[in-house]
Amino acid sequence: MDSGTQSNSIQDIFDSSLNLEDTHFKQGYEEGYSHGLISGKEESRQVGLKTGFEVGEEVGFYQGCVDIWSSVVRIDPDAFSDRFKKTVKQIKELIERYPLLDPEIESVQDIMDSLRLKFKVITGGNKDVNLVYDGYPKPKVVDFKGARKIKMLKWTLACCKVYISETRNKAALASIEKAAKLFPQAPIINRFEDATYNRVGYTLVSSLAPKPSSGSCSLRSAVLAMVKAAFEAIDFEQHSGSHPRLGVVDHICFHPLARASLDQVAEIAKSLAVDVGSGLQVPTFLYGAAHQQGRKLDSIRRELGYFKPNSGNQWTGGPKAESLPMKPDEGPTQTNQEKGVVVIGATQWVDNYNIPIFSTDIAAVRRIAKQVSGRGGGLASVQTMALAHGDDIIEVACNLLEPSKVGGERVQQEVERLAEEEGMAVGKGYFTDLSQEKIIESYLKSSPLI
Repeated sequence: MDSGTQSNSIQDIFDSSLNLEDTHFKQGYEEGYSHGLISGKEESRQVGLKTGFEVGEEVGFYQGCVDIWSSVVRIDPDAFSDRFKKTVKQIKELIERYPLLDPEIESVQDIMDSLRLKFKVITGGNKDVNLVYDGYPKPKVVDFKGARKIKMLKWTLACCKVYISETRNKAALASIEKAAKLFPQAPIINRFEDATYNRVGYTLVSSLAPKPSSGSCSLRSAVLAMVKAAFEAIDFEQHSGSHPRLGVVDHICFHPLARASLDQVAEIAKSLAVDVGSGLQVPTFLYGAAHQQGRKLDSIRRELGYFKPNSGNQWTGGPKAESLPMKPDEGPTQTNQEKGVVVIGATQWVDNYNIPIFSTDIAAVRRIAKQVSGRGGGLASVQTMALAHGDDIIEVACNLLEPSKVGGERVQQEVERLAEEEGMAVGKGYFTDLSQEKIIESYLKSSPLI
């Protein structure tokens, strides 16, 4: 091989090597590009899904808050300030403008920034609202019982117990309950009937506005409607039962729940007393925080002869005297034979607990009841009565004025101890209403928009 031929061969080998390198580079680039395209699309898809989910979740959070606030306003128009309601409306409009299905619109970030700012303003400037959006919740152990209690305590609620001297006339009860249903913001949470006593107790609850007025108080309106219906459907002169009573609507008591104050419910009680006494012309007496001197319920009852049956162990018919032994706080000073009188008060929570004793010896059970009561030197903050309940049972009916200090179990033990000394058998006592916590819980469940 001559030198020229050898030189050409070397050049061919060098060119082939360069071509091979170019070929491998091109092939590698194409494969890498294809792989990168696929991986990039998948990664972009995952990032897009994650980002889209996070955006949707945040917008959904704001929408949920707006729905709740709007529902509260529908229930109670005075629940929030005008400024608060205006901001809620603005947040709602921003959510409606947010382009969930077209995120490429240039204004999308501006809308989200405005949403976040409005939400921060509305939650940061209102002591009743404490919400912070911190992303999708991570799995964690949740104290549901504690969370429920916190939710309960956030509300300003009022409870009213209405005791009506009737349970056998079902048409009358239906009319009374129908009247209450005209005010769904103040639902009946519990009803306790006792046919022997011929008495029914209703428990109503409603939320209170920060500055409630008599005209906007749904609880007062519901109770007043029930009182009117009861007066129309029941004739006190025809009533009889083994539980003492002063009128068709024997007793109305307001109690503060959760964040409500005693002063708030006292104002409702006084307003209702004006409606019943002056408006319906039925003598009305106030007690507790609703009375200027804080008069006690039992003092009114004693003065009016509440504890003295007029037919054996029964209370029958209306008042016999034409004039009242004491001046009512509202309404006429003359008795109303068909309606009797009404007593309205406001106090902290009171539990009613009845304990059956299997005996017909009313005098002996009265001795037991007196020994148990604070007035008789027994348990402080406990008031008692001995009431015939059927042919062979007499109940020790108790008002527990401070149930957190002296509850039903303690009273049960004391009655059992004293009854054993008398040689009497005692049955298990019972409450005539739900506990405060159960009442609040039932109210929140019955009001799905809250």
